[in-house]
Amino acid sequence: MGGEDVRGSRRAPKTGRRRALRWGASVLAVLILGAGGAGYLYYDHLNGNIKKEDLTLGDKPMADHKANAAGQTPLNILLIGSDARNSKANQALGGAKETFGGMPLADVQMLLHLSADRSNLSVISMPRDTMLKMPKCTAPDGKVYPASTVDVQTNESLGRGGPGCTVAAWYELTGITIDHFMMIDFAGVVSMADAIGGVPVCVDANILSRGRDGRGGSGLKLKKGTTPIKGEQALQWLRTRYGFEDNSDLGRAKAQHQYMNSMVRELRKGTKLSDPTKLMNLAEAATEALTVDKGLDTVTKLYDLAEELKKVPTKRITMSTMPNVYGTGVNAGRVYPKAGDAEQLFRMVRDDVPLDGKASKRKPEVTKDPSAPVGEIAVAVRNATATDALGPASGRARHVSDQLKDAGFGKTTIDSGNVSGAVRTAVLYPSADLEGDAQAVAKALGIPLGQVKKSTEVSGISLAVGADWREDRAYPAAKGQEKTPDSAEALNGEEKSCMRVNPNYTW
Repeated sequence: MGGEDVRGSRRAPKTGRRRALRWGASVLAVLILGAGGAGYLYYDHLNGNIKKEDLTLGDKPMADHKANAAGQTPLNILLIGSDARNSKANQALGGAKETFGGMPLADVQMLLHLSADRSNLSVISMPRDTMLKMPKCTAPDGKVYPASTVDVQTNESLGRGGPGCTVAAWYELTGITIDHFMMIDFAGVVSMADAIGGVPVCVDANILSRGRDGRGGSGLKLKKGTTPIKGEQALQWLRTRYGFEDNSDLGRAKAQHQYMNSMVRELRKGTKLSDPTKLMNLAEAATEALTVDKGLDTVTKLYDLAEELKKVPTKRITMSTMPNVYGTGVNAGRVYPKAGDAEQLFRMVRDDVPLDGKASKRKPEVTKDPSAPVGEIAVAVRNATATDALGPASGRARHVSDQLKDAGFGKTTIDSGNVSGAVRTAVLYPSADLEGDAQAVAKALGIPLGQVKKSTEVSGISLAVGADWREDRAYPAAKGQEKTPDSAEALNGEEKSCMRVNPNYTW
């Protein structure tokens, strides 16, 4: 099979270009199907297949979920597709020999958000060409990877100690607490696609994926219309860049969404795996292909997770892509999170707002604990606007303190002894009896209630003015917005679509 384009910051020759991998669909399928049920037949064997690693390698602890009024909490799972070529099975699927044993890249990154009430599932894909600042990561062997001072391509996170660094990078960018990760490689996609028996995909014209030089590409060749694909052909579909839309990683992400939706529909029909042997084959393939965090280290835990995901009807599954814009100069062709739209999408997930636009069943998050009169609420404001690349913005604690005083919070002080950075603004409180007071502070400043957090690190109410509020203006919370940005290109789980073929790649 021919090569796709360069990954990460490497500039390899065309003949040595590494393949882009799109595995997330297969992992999601196993979860939704609940194939772990086959593990009851040979439980210990399957448990031994599963590889486990630390959930996060970052030095910033993730915030606890905030339960709704019914005591329910959401669940976030990061799906990672690795392009590792450190096994004979992966090397046999093609690729330049100089890539064998090289640093693996996280060429698929998809966040699954299962709502607290289990009524809907949202998926956010991050293009592998996304440029961002990498957080500090400490590998399991103790090796420290310092935070980057320049923008780095997101798929390089996997080479900074493992999937736990990919989790840390997501948390740093989005503020979304991640509960689990699941990672799969080359051979896993092929073996699982074979076990499932084929997934129907559609193109609006004949397609032959080939590189710009007439060679390369993924090698995918399909006729116009719908074709069931499996095995190596499924892998070709999931990694095709040249041939879909504008030949960019964004088109490839759309193809991945189509494949995922179609696979879910097939599995929900219940016809593909009625044969126990097929079910066992899928369980074997899945457990051999998976690397998970230590909280998902048994077949039973994977099965329980699958049962939770199966509660969501297909029509309430929404696929989306992180809103993005193209870079310029040396980063032309790479993408960056689109200001405003990307944060709006992340905020909706943090606040457990459905991406499909349907009314949420979640209860209001307002606490039953009444607040004290605002004049009696003591608030310590600190300047947490520092980032890895920038120092604290001058005067931010004082400016926000003045806003609170204007709103009647007469006992507001400035905590000048703590200037450690925070990605986004938060109101912290130490105990339940102060939650109402903390929410009153957030309401006065237009800060979403999802950013009011209980914390053992504070002794009273503390307002951390984060890097998302470096300018002296009202907090940029986009109050009341619960609409998925058009730039996220949301796709419903029941929506059938055809990929648009680039006219230069037809036959």
